[in-house]
Amino acid sequence: MLRQRHAKIVATVGPSSAAPETLRALFLAGADVFRLNFSHGTHQDHAKVHAAIRSLEREVGRPIGILQDLQGPKIRIGTLEGDRFDIIPGETVRFVPSGANGTRDAIPLPHPEIFEAIVPGQDLLIDDGRLRLTVTQCTDDFIEAHVVLGGVLSNRKGVNLPDTKLALSPLTAKDRADLAFGLELGMDWVALSFVQRAADVLEARALIGDRAGVMSKIEKPAALDDIDAIVHLSDAVMVARGDLGVEIPHEEVPGRQKELVHACRLASKPVTIATQMLDSMIGAPTPTRAEASDVATAIYDGADAVMLSAESASGKYPVEAVSMMERIIATTERHKVYRSIITALEPEIDTTPSHAVAVAAADLADTIGACAIVAFTSSGNTVARIARKRPQVPILAVTPDEHVSRRLCLCWGAHSVRSESVHSYEDMVARATEQATVEGFASSGNHIVVVSGIPFGQTGTTNNLRVVEVGK
Repeated sequence: MLRQRHAKIVATVGPSSAAPETLRALFLAGADVFRLNFSHGTHQDHAKVHAAIRSLEREVGRPIGILQDLQGPKIRIGTLEGDRFDIIPGETVRFVPSGANGTRDAIPLPHPEIFEAIVPGQDLLIDDGRLRLTVTQCTDDFIEAHVVLGGVLSNRKGVNLPDTKLALSPLTAKDRADLAFGLELGMDWVALSFVQRAADVLEARALIGDRAGVMSKIEKPAALDDIDAIVHLSDAVMVARGDLGVEIPHEEVPGRQKELVHACRLASKPVTIATQMLDSMIGAPTPTRAEASDVATAIYDGADAVMLSAESASGKYPVEAVSMMERIIATTERHKVYRSIITALEPEIDTTPSHAVAVAAADLADTIGACAIVAFTSSGNTVARIARKRPQVPILAVTPDEHVSRRLCLCWGAHSVRSESVHSYEDMVARATEQATVEGFASSGNHIVVVSGIPFGQTGTTNNLRVVEVGK
């Protein structure tokens, strides 16, 4: 089953899409990776969906990626007297670390780490930024803040602290339990929320090991300050524009998106653009023109994947949303300006032998009009290096590792298949032509470019490049 596009689609599963027949429809419509959001649902719910996806995978004979998205820490105010009250611009309110039935003089904020870290002049954003306050005075026992943007303050509303770096692990007790459960099920990717620093990625890596790929969600301004180290330590990145757009000015989000895509492409790490991509399709069968343009912009930026959240999880038109995203991607990639933009955004050349061979393979395939690049890989790194170049031809990723084949469902341009290991040069050529033919990329007389590492099966040895004419 060949996709007529290079960029991938991540679809979130929820009440609207958890049924096996809907999952199948979503895959056929274009979903490459399914996201299970552990902010919602029970372990039993997610286990049923996981089993249904693996059953679908066996039915269609294609690897399907599954992404576990951990909830992460949630910072909220406590309960209030009368459940809500108005706060007025210009007034001063006080937050305290404990208590219930709060008033404007004692609003419960049960997070002692905030009181330890915040300083005067920093902002407190409540209810996705609808309420904005600036800290004027603080101790371990209270925070006084000037109301800049007022409105209704109600129970349990979320709090964002764009200027404050908290001494807070990205993994709560719930996340650790969810992670252990997800790894036991066999998740392919784990998305890590509330990443502030490179050490957060290392903390997750210590628990995950190589059992799943680590995807860092960039949603905190502090992460932007340490982004090169975070990208280096992660296996993939998600540009989580929802929380990021709350904590940095809206007008900065598009530029930051482009910076993050470029940083990930430079590092050969898959990057996914998320949040509100086709938001109106939660309740309507078609998107707005602005939303279609937003998806296209991510594709022009060179993103590996774009993601649907509530559109596919709880919306009225989950299959239509995936189908629409499929059409936008395919149309954008065929547009006459697409190739010139992608080429202009190409990162600097990496001079290591493995990267040089990958770049040569991409350039050679484009030059001779090859029908595919066949990349033998044990870790997925060879494919990621080729994808970094964004070649015009598809990348057929051949790997003996089932987990690697599923993780590559997130990688730009990769069509992954599982195949037994090759042990000789002749075996490599025969397997490449066979897979390219069976998977529908090539027929007799076509050329393919074959990339591999010798010794075979050894990670990090991409050093061999060959042009093969199919049928000879």
